Amino acid sequence: MFCARLVPHSKLTLSRFGAARFNRGAAALVPLRVGAVATSAFLLCHAAAAQTPPTRPAPPASAAASAADQPVSLQAERISGRPDIEAVAEGAVELRRGNVLIRADRLTYRSAEDLARATGKVRLDRDGDHFSGSEMQLQMQRFEGYVLNPEYFFARTQAGGRAERLDLLSPDRSRLVRADYTSCPRAGGGAPAWLLTSERVTLDFEANEGVAEGAALRFFGVPILAAPVLSFPLTDARKSGWLPPSLNLDNRSGIEVGVPYYWNIAPQRDATLTPTLRSRRGLGLDSEFRYLEPRYRGSVQLNLLPDDRVAQRSRHSLRALHAGLAPGDVNYSAEVSRVSDDSYWKDFPRDTATLSPRLLPQDLQAERSFERGGVSWSLYGRVQHWQVLQDALAPIESPYQRSPQLGLSGRARLGGGINASLQTEFNRFTLPDGASATRLDGQRWHALAALERRFEFGGAWLTPRVALNTASYRTEQPMADGRRQASRTIPSLSVDSGLSFERDAQWFGRPLRQTLEPRLLYLNTPYRAQNTLPVFDTWGKDFNIVSLFSDNAFSGVDRVSDLHQLTVGATTRLLDPDSGVEAVRLGLGQRVLFRDSRVTANPDGSPDGATLEQRVSDLLVFGSSKLGRLWTLDGALQYSPESQRATRSILGARYSPGPFRTASLRYRLTRDVSEQFEFGWQWPVYGPASDGTPATEACRTSIYSVGRVNYSRRESRITDSVAGLEFDSGCWIARVVAERLSTGRTEATTRLLLQLELVGLSRLGSNPLQVLKDNIPGYRLLREKRDETPPPPVFRE
Repeated sequence: MFCARLVPHSKLTLSRFGAARFNRGAAALVPLRVGAVATSAFLLCHAAAAQTPPTRPAPPASAAASAADQPVSLQAERISGRPDIEAVAEGAVELRRGNVLIRADRLTYRSAEDLARATGKVRLDRDGDHFSGSEMQLQMQRFEGYVLNPEYFFARTQAGGRAERLDLLSPDRSRLVRADYTSCPRAGGGAPAWLLTSERVTLDFEANEGVAEGAALRFFGVPILAAPVLSFPLTDARKSGWLPPSLNLDNRSGIEVGVPYYWNIAPQRDATLTPTLRSRRGLGLDSEFRYLEPRYRGSVQLNLLPDDRVAQRSRHSLRALHAGLAPGDVNYSAEVSRVSDDSYWKDFPRDTATLSPRLLPQDLQAERSFERGGVSWSLYGRVQHWQVLQDALAPIESPYQRSPQLGLSGRARLGGGINASLQTEFNRFTLPDGASATRLDGQRWHALAALERRFEFGGAWLTPRVALNTASYRTEQPMADGRRQASRTIPSLSVDSGLSFERDAQWFGRPLRQTLEPRLLYLNTPYRAQNTLPVFDTWGKDFNIVSLFSDNAFSGVDRVSDLHQLTVGATTRLLDPDSGVEAVRLGLGQRVLFRDSRVTANPDGSPDGATLEQRVSDLLVFGSSKLGRLWTLDGALQYSPESQRATRSILGARYSPGPFRTASLRYRLTRDVSEQFEFGWQWPVYGPASDGTPATEACRTSIYSVGRVNYSRRESRITDSVAGLEFDSGCWIARVVAERLSTGRTEATTRLLLQLELVGLSRLGSNPLQVLKDNIPGYRLLREKRDETPPPPVFRE
């Protein structure tokens, strides 16, 4: 039976039960008048609920209740009906059950079938989805029915369109007949910027799949894609199927077109296969396989070009990464990178995504950590080989291979607050094929041991430290002095100390807290002759604030600098007392030598340089400052007292007046070696300022320019550069990116990447986003939050 409750206002307050009030003569509900507007409302309850006496209070409905457990409320200007059979509503009709709301001019609701039929200006709302048309029929509980001549919008894709008929098959499945689909507005009734038309479209949100039959995709009225059957994802979740084609233009390969197929093998595994046609080189296949298991993860990328018409041979590249946790809590990882020939990195720079494209590693590592006798130990092993891509015009020196590397390191806290550390390691060093025959192969065992104690006195600290560095060598070929075996042991003593002061200060009227942190490091390492020993993995350290306070001027084990010196440094910072944000940082450091140093590095970093007689080292000055919200400055300067000029410097400035408005300029100088300028930016060139929200909210159009340019003043040329335009209309985004990579003094690889993103559908073209993120500091998508933190200044070539 119906249960109905009339209320004297236009908005119905829902209740599970209520008393019925009928006009028995007409067998209809009596309308109530509120002012000049006639309003009737009643609450329809399920038969199971109606069997409960009205006087008995009902329990509150659960938040997880299904549609079948929800009451049906009906509101209109006029309502009539027959108990237990149907209700007929006319004029500003609203029918609601749970999250389903139907508005119409006229509506009939049949209680037994739980069926609503509406005509006139019909609108159906459910969880943000909207459907409007001339006629609708809906089985409320199962959410099955149809809408004629609908206009529809799906909240999950932020897109919709028009159709002749919409069939609602279930809460997650719909079918459209002779429909179109877009996320763009139809300004003034005109055609949207992009439009997908189809004879029939089936949307399955549970399977995350849309299937369009007889589909055609138009962009500003121009057909750009057509297919008898077109499948597309409805959310960002993974789904098997063909992806939009990619397009690149490359000065070495010509026009490159790829059509990726994505295979969602399992929730923890997937693969992408991309047949690729290069106009100059021929047909190839790019593939990637990824996996993520509870105890291991990894990926494999294999690119094949069976017949390169330019090189007249087969070419390929392989990159495999794997990491996991083996039984016994052993952490292990493996990396393999290989290409078919030395010129591969020039012809296909995207396929060798490593920090050093001419040094491709094959690396296997394993490590096990444990505790024994109160000592934390780490046992590790490694095998590391290299493929070196040589160029006759610019040869490079091959690094040594470790075949293998075995080590043990431990740390312990002894009595009296003394900390002890030990590392011992065995390496067998070999050279890759094609390396210079004058270099030595051999073995090295070394041990590094240290004892230290830290004392703290309020704002002061003192750390004395003694260390021992010992190594033993055995080589396949004779060393410089004719021996095949040699060893050396070098002790070292250091005392590190520092103070910390702070006080309240003012900076342009702004209250701040200033700190002053002076530091002294005394170091004494005796001289031991090492120039006849081989050099396997050692190089001079860069001159920066970290290496300034280290106990050895070399990285690696093969050389230990003989230093009797005092390092002096100080840092001052200005901090916001409330947030702790650093507004200014300034520091300096310098070494004072008490005797000549005979184990030194050459200017290029190679060991066995000339004796250092300079008593006062170069002065290092560094600093950074955030001037308000807009400007960030940072820099580092290495000043030589002998030549009385800067030998190396890095100076940078960054201007960020708002979201997606960033410009940066950086200057790098290494005296007599290189001098470079770098300019990077992300800036709007057209349209209103963006606050990071999608442009669809205000139907705005914006064009953003992004880029980075490196200019070598010494060579008077642009070395590397990337620049692009990002056109955002809200419902579609176009990106054009040009990239130039130097592969030699007179050679460069240039490519053009194009992408069209149809919001709510897919991306067409190549993927320049990763190129922009890799090359432009601070770059973020228009829909991402910008990172305000600038990188710290470092000396790095």
